[in-house]
Amino acid sequence: MSIRIFVFIIIGMMALAQLPTTQPLLVWQRTLIADGELWRLVSGNLTHTNWPHMIMNSLGLAIITFIFRRYLTCQRLGFLILSIAGFIGASLLLSPMGWYAGLSGVLHGLFTWGAIQDIKTKDKLGWILLIAVIAKVLWEQVSGGSASSAELIGARVAVEAHLAGVVGGLLLVAADQMKKNIQQKST
Repeated sequence: MSIRIFVFIIIGMMALAQLPTTQPLLVWQRTLIADGELWRLVSGNLTHTNWPHMIMNSLGLAIITFIFRRYLTCQRLGFLILSIAGFIGASLLLSPMGWYAGLSGVLHGLFTWGAIQDIKTKDKLGWILLIAVIAKVLWEQVSGGSASSAELIGARVAVEAHLAGVVGGLLLVAADQMKKNIQQKST
């Protein structure tokens, strides 16, 4: 399967997660997670506050996977999305948030991971991309999210998810490097 088809499948899943009968079952909601609905740690990242929010994140997913397509397979993209989503879902439990929906944290994690892949292949643009995403997320921690984005999505921008996404992307790169180091030592 091509990465493009896989991305369309993910977007289709996000559209299904937007349906009024489905969205309440999947959204990240602290009280329901505490009651044992642990799937919400991941599935909350596939739901959105409204259709414009879902479309905006779908376009972001398409653009990021296009930019970093040389590093991605369907299996790797699936692993990255699930891993980063799970990390974000768990990390948000450390915040005061009670409710969360959106893929933007995962997008920040994918972007961070991709920028580091560029750096590893000696693409100088990777450093610019990595510094830019880190600067953006740090700025958001101080100033809050974009007012225009908040208006579009009908909710406060969850800058905590953006930060968790970047950290998740960094941790995945670090884990991969540790795995490679262990493999090299054992050969």
